[in-house]
Formats: sequence, structure tokens, C-alpha cells
Amino acid sequence: MRAWQEPSIPQLPGRAPLPKIFDTASGQLEELEAEKEASLYVCGITPYDATHMGHAATYLAFDLLNRAWRDAGVPVRFAQNVTDVDDPLLERAQATGVDWQELAQDQIDLFRTDMEALQVIPPNHYVSVVDSVPQVAQAVEKLLEAGLAYRVPFVDAQGQQQPDGDIYFDLDAANALGAQSEQGWQLGQVAHYSLEEMLEISAQRGGDPQRQGKKNPLDPLLWRVERDGEPAWESPVGRGRPGWHIECSVISQTYLGAPFSVQGGGSDLIFPHHDLGASHSFALSGQPMARHYMHTGMVGLDGEKMSKSLGNLVLVSNLRKAGVEPVAIRLAILANHYADDWFWEDALLEQAQQRLELYRSALAAAAGEPDEASLALLEQVRQLLAQNLNSPAALEAVDAWAQGVLEGGGSGGQLVKDLLLARLGLAL
Repeated sequence: MRAWQEPSIPQLPGRAPLPKIFDTASGQLEELEAEKEASLYVCGITPYDATHMGHAATYLAFDLLNRAWRDAGVPVRFAQNVTDVDDPLLERAQATGVDWQELAQDQIDLFRTDMEALQVIPPNHYVSVVDSVPQVAQAVEKLLEAGLAYRVPFVDAQGQQQPDGDIYFDLDAANALGAQSEQGWQLGQVAHYSLEEMLEISAQRGGDPQRQGKKNPLDPLLWRVERDGEPAWESPVGRGRPGWHIECSVISQTYLGAPFSVQGGGSDLIFPHHDLGASHSFALSGQPMARHYMHTGMVGLDGEKMSKSLGNLVLVSNLRKAGVEPVAIRLAILANHYADDWFWEDALLEQAQQRLELYRSALAAAAGEPDEASLALLEQVRQLLAQNLNSPAALEAVDAWAQGVLEGGGSGGQLVKDLLLARLGLAL
């Protein structure tokens, strides 16, 4: 699949420090390793209603990380999937009377235009799950042959028992395998949740802990055999389609290898998606999925989490249609720390627009070569973003520089303009 146009990223003088991020798995701030090439996987959209503020905030956070690596002199290989076949997409298509493939394509196209408008660096590998079905099926076959997966019979639409049923991952077998390895994996190593918490969350987020025939209630679906009226593909494990978690495990290993540098996504993916995806990756490769796990907070509206199921979405495309500049949307999002939960409010956008006017006025007034204040700002922003991508503090530092220029004069406007574009993605 094609991604979108890469934004301009100016070269800044000097070099930034390697960033530190909060690692969900370790539970502490970790400085990222100095690598010849960093590798980043960020879970993509299920394309049935894109792009709301929660999406935008997540992809902007990892865009900040991508930019931090690049400014530290580390090239980045970035992969992202699109879950273009899954139950929520099929359910939305049926409810609206739209072909599921047309719905997916329309929303993918909209997502691309939103990401390009928001100056998000595109992935090197933008990968459709539909296009990855053969590789996923091969991985499922490998897990079956290794005794790490099993079939669960089901009753078809005609009431007949089908013994060659859906294929599930055997978590207990994977745990035993992990215990024998120095590079082992254990259930909960990313989330650190109790069994009771995992069971509750699994039921809420696409799992089926109550399904009869499973060895462990938390065992995740790897392959769903064909049902009447559902899309399905021929494969070595029968006609069907992938489960949710296995797709990211296979796509990340195909394009990034294992372990890659950072696995990213929203905090609602910590469990089950990232924890169980890590289990699949270890079972397939004998290596950890990723060295670090980074998660963004949830974005809400009117006191509730913003989600498609609740229907309380603020869409980037709707704001753009209303004439809001994408740079103002980006400023509003970056005023919140990526790891925090926060609520979208009109006041945030108003403050962002005021900030935009302040920056533009200061840049216009600060013609000439870099001065001491502009060079100090470059270093300050780099240091703040190196500390867990602290974009709110970085914006406050730019605020102070801009006020100083307007009140007392200064120069170095081009350097600051390049800084805002290269590190914060603000095209002024």
C-alpha cells in the first residue's frame, strides 16, 4: 500500500541527545539505544471511521519520536499496518449497507490526507492486513505444527458441528516455552495486570474468554475459519481470515525483524493486543518482539473516552472542512503530554490558534542570523523533547522566546522556524 507524502524536515545545526521514553513493560523512563538504524512499529487504524483526535494524538506522539531519533542522527525504519478486515469494519459495513472494501478504502484515503495535512512522517512500510493474509496463514501453520496452537470446533449456520474450527494460540504452551529461554516471554510482561484484570479487559476488547473449547480463557484467536457472508481466503490452514493480534506480529517481523526498537500505540492496546502480540512474536522467532513499549493516553470529550462505539468523535477532517488550519490542530494536541489522558475542548483549539498567531508574529519580527536566544531555544527544545517527548514544556519554551522577541527584539527567526518544523512538525 502507498502511504502519503513525506513532509519537509530541515537539518538543524548540531545534534540532539538520544530520547528517553516511558517504557510500559519496564515501568520506568528508558534511554533508547544508540543504533545504526532505529525500528518503529505503530499499530494502525481499523478503517471504518477515521481520523478522530485519539488517532491523531497517537500518531503525532510517534511522529515526535521519529523526529527525535532523526535529530539525534539515527535513521528510522517505520512500519504501520492497516486492519482492513476485522469484525468492527464488517459490522459497520453491514449496518450502513456499504461494501466493506469500499468503506475501508474511503477511510484509508481520508486517513492519508489527514496525516499528510498534520505533517506526520509516513511509514516506510504501510501494510494492509488483506495483503498480508498469506504470511499470516503461514505463521499460523507454523504455530500449529509446533504445538503452540490448536483448533476449536464450531457450529455452522446449518447447525452442523465443524471439527476443523477456528485456530487459537496456546498461551500455556507459550509460557512453558518462554520459561525455558533466556529471551523468554510470559503472559502479562507488557501489561503487568492481574489475571482477573486480563479476563475483564479481554472480554471488553475483542477477546472471547467464555468460548467453550478453549484451553485457557485468554487464548487469542489466530485464524477464523470461513462463515457464511464473511470474507475469507484460501490458505494452508483452510479458508478463513486472520485474528487480530497475529497480524501485527507477522507484519512487524516481516518488515522490521525481532526485536525491533519500539512497539507503539494507544494505552488501550497494552492488553490484550500488545501483550498477546508479543507472545506470538516470541513463539514464531524465539526473540522478544520489541525492546521497548510506548503507549499514549486516551483522548476524551465531555468527560468520556472518545471512541467510535460511543459516537463522540471529533474528526480531524471535519475540523479541516470547517477551515481550521492543520497546524493549529497539531498545536492543540501537542499542548498535552502524549502519555496523559486528556479531554478535547474548544478552548484548546482557541489557545492553539492564539499560539499560532504569537509564533508567526515573532518569526516575522526576528529576521537575521541566529542570536544567543534562538540558539539557546534550539538546545532547550532538544533537551525537553529528549525527556519523554515533553511537547507541552517545549511549546512553553517557544512561547517565552516569542514573547521576548516581540517585547525586546531578536533575530534567528529562520532557525526557530526550522526548529519548529523539524522537531514539532509545525509548518509556519
